[in-house]
Amino acid sequence: MLNLTELRRAGRILDQEISGSVIQRFAQIDGYRLVILFYRPSETCRVLLSCRPGFARVSCLAEVPKAPHTPPSFVQYVRAHLGRGTCSGVSVAEEDRLLQIGIRTRDGAFRIYLSILGARSNVYLVDDRGVLLHSMRPLVRTRRELALGQPWSGAGGSAPRAGSDRWADIADELFLEKIEETYEQLEWQEEAQDLIRRIKSALDREEAQLSRKSANLLEDLAAARSADEYRRRGELLKSVLHIIRPGDTSVSAIDHRTGAEVSIPLDPALSPAENLQACFVQYQKGLRGASSIEAQLMTLEKAKAEIDGLNTALTGYSGNPLQNLRALRELALHRTVRRLLAQRGSRRPVARPEGTGVRKSGIPARLQPRRFRTEDGLEIWVGRSDEGNDYLTTRMARGNDLFFHLEGSPGSHVILRTEGRTDPPPSSLLDACELAVHFSRLKAAGHADVHVVPVKNVRKPRGARPGLVRVAGGRTIHLRRDPARLENILASRMDE
Repeated sequence: MLNLTELRRAGRILDQEISGSVIQRFAQIDGYRLVILFYRPSETCRVLLSCRPGFARVSCLAEVPKAPHTPPSFVQYVRAHLGRGTCSGVSVAEEDRLLQIGIRTRDGAFRIYLSILGARSNVYLVDDRGVLLHSMRPLVRTRRELALGQPWSGAGGSAPRAGSDRWADIADELFLEKIEETYEQLEWQEEAQDLIRRIKSALDREEAQLSRKSANLLEDLAAARSADEYRRRGELLKSVLHIIRPGDTSVSAIDHRTGAEVSIPLDPALSPAENLQACFVQYQKGLRGASSIEAQLMTLEKAKAEIDGLNTALTGYSGNPLQNLRALRELALHRTVRRLLAQRGSRRPVARPEGTGVRKSGIPARLQPRRFRTEDGLEIWVGRSDEGNDYLTTRMARGNDLFFHLEGSPGSHVILRTEGRTDPPPSSLLDACELAVHFSRLKAAGHADVHVVPVKNVRKPRGARPGLVRVAGGRTIHLRRDPARLENILASRMDE
């Protein structure tokens, strides 16, 4: 993060760059980054305010990164109140790492604060009376003593050390761009190292688990192959069947291959013929067991070979992680790696507006839905039982989320979390359709008609049994099943 000396220089340069400029638009990239486009006839300045812990900074961008389709609440509020405002100046608080951007609008004056406080860094919006209107990160994670609608106050404490300017040899006109170039590289480096660590950990755990399974199966195979002894006993028993008397607990027979006398145990409760049949039943059972175990071992060997290949690829990328960041991202999306990361609960938290997720605490385990994540980043929730379906659709889902069900066929309630958007990506819709069919009585069907309707149009009749709902409107998707798509979305399960 920027030290006080660097922040003061950035504030001075930015004041010269954007004072008097008109705000063209706001874009919140994730839970930590706000981009403000300031326009004046000669140029457009793209100012980045980042409050990401360890990387908090102000800088200028060459282009605006892609923002989420549904804007977070902070930027919605800022757009509503500051849109088309004019920058009245930029300053840095005395002896504090607090950058202030003044904005004048027809409705009054506002200030956007970038507070650099390590892990408690944040971006705030304050009005001309000094009242805190909104914050990008939750106050509970940054400044518990503050409250929306109450007066803003500084963090207090001892003044931070000024520090030295790491870009002292860079000209002012390149300073803000150089800050971004440096921190962008640092963030990419951290992302690459994090991907290597998480993928390596997931692959190592899977490799160890596969080795344990293989060892256990080899033991089982040895036991199954001993079933050949039952065939040998049966052949010997067949030759002496006529001398067995009711109630005998054993009988002796000569093994003609070795010439040795062999004692064969008998079940006195069974007749001679039934004892003979029991030997061959055990033999056939062992044969079937050995065949099944051998098939499982072959599957395990293929899985181990795949893990070895993934580990080899990861080792190759680890030599120069920054240069191989794109390859590491693609590796993390490989269906096997994606499944392992999801199962281990080690999926990297997406940088998204904090405080927007659904809290699982307080929801009984039996009512928790299965959770999947589409490649578009949206979550799909699937009920586990009739009672769970009830709770999911009537208590957890929101009005603009989408409800999926098969017409005329019982199955789990499936909810696509739209995050408020009215046009979720088609690929996410198809993922939800696949899950709706998979968790229904038509899971083996090659085609299915899936009805889709917003949750706000789903009603539970008074007194109806758990899981029974009525829907109004919506549309039907004629789904042609795609095994690869189903496999991919099942591998993304997040709650295992």
